[in-house]
Amino acid sequence: MILLNDIYSAQEKMQGMIHKTPLDYSKTFSSIAKNEIYLKLENLQKTGSFKVRGSFNKMSSLKKEEISKGVIAASAGNHAQGVAFSSHLLNIPCTIVMPKGAPLSKIQATRHYGAEVELYGSVFDEALDYALELKDKTGAAFVHPFDDHLVIAGQGTVGLEILDQLPEVEVVVCPVGGGGLIAGLALAIKEMKPSVKIYGVEALACPSMKQSLHENKVVSINSMPTMADGIAVKKPGELTFQIVQKYVDEIFCVDEMEIARTMLMILERNKLLVEGSGASSLASLLYQKIPIEGKKAVAVISGGNVDVSFISRIIERGMVEAGRFVHFGLSLKDKPGELEKLLGIITLLEANVLNLSLEHMGEKIYPGYAVLQLSLETKNHTHVEHIFKELINKGYEIIQ
Repeated sequence: MILLNDIYSAQEKMQGMIHKTPLDYSKTFSSIAKNEIYLKLENLQKTGSFKVRGSFNKMSSLKKEEISKGVIAASAGNHAQGVAFSSHLLNIPCTIVMPKGAPLSKIQATRHYGAEVELYGSVFDEALDYALELKDKTGAAFVHPFDDHLVIAGQGTVGLEILDQLPEVEVVVCPVGGGGLIAGLALAIKEMKPSVKIYGVEALACPSMKQSLHENKVVSINSMPTMADGIAVKKPGELTFQIVQKYVDEIFCVDEMEIARTMLMILERNKLLVEGSGASSLASLLYQKIPIEGKKAVAVISGGNVDVSFISRIIERGMVEAGRFVHFGLSLKDKPGELEKLLGIITLLEANVLNLSLEHMGEKIYPGYAVLQLSLETKNHTHVEHIFKELINKGYEIIQ
């Protein structure tokens, strides 16, 4: 079993090698969540996530004979970059197996650090199985993304930093995938200050740790697609499960809508780009999934590695979910002045036209009419409902 001293030892090894990330108080999020909300910004860590802590601690602890044939790891992205960065610092050759659907930005960043990348399988678990096969064939040392004593101890340094930065902390909320981060963090904090409540958060699409705790054993689940790909692990670790059982108070889940809205809010309010898994902890507080109020609560923002091509979709999805973007069609008389009349109504309703297209021919378009497709920037869901109501009252047929 991992000891508190192991985490302190990991912290000592990392001095000067990684960042002590900021703990940022948010007045806005505190007001929404009805708690004093602090953000532990691991998205500002080297390589863009907490993963470098565990990988560096693991690899710097290996003996020369253990790394004579290099190291190998499996990752959906952030662990890959952590291992690649650490291997570069320590001058150790490494191979990373990533799922074929891994974000291109994470694949490129991993290669940039000098790692050899192999793409295999559609999900992390398939990549992990293949990496273990390669490890047996090549004799390379394996750096597990979460189920390893030294990796967990490295991640636990996040907990030590939180206690140092906010000694009066009452609640810590942490994203959960395989469980390495929450296991190390919970062990560190609970051993130092047992009164602190530790809560985990999973994507509703892949609640493997929550289900495992429910069944009192590690189980593998069928997952659904999620924008929180960093925590979409179908089976948690055996070691992490044991630690979570002992130290974590409860696991909660957030859905895709809550994750998307939170990502957009952090981008707008804090000017921080945060990935879905990183936003899940804050989402649970903003949507009051956790039954607490008036507490000093830290949300661990675990990573910020978002594919550039995905940013626009995040913003659009977040705006749709928040009622700030709507796309619909309506039937319009095909004669001069009708479009100008409609746009005048839209202007009076204080909506901003982002895009429009007019179709004059089609199976469901009657002679003398056209179908107008409109994309509007709106204020909220109430505003959207008001726009639809006013248009219907003026004789327009809404097509969604």
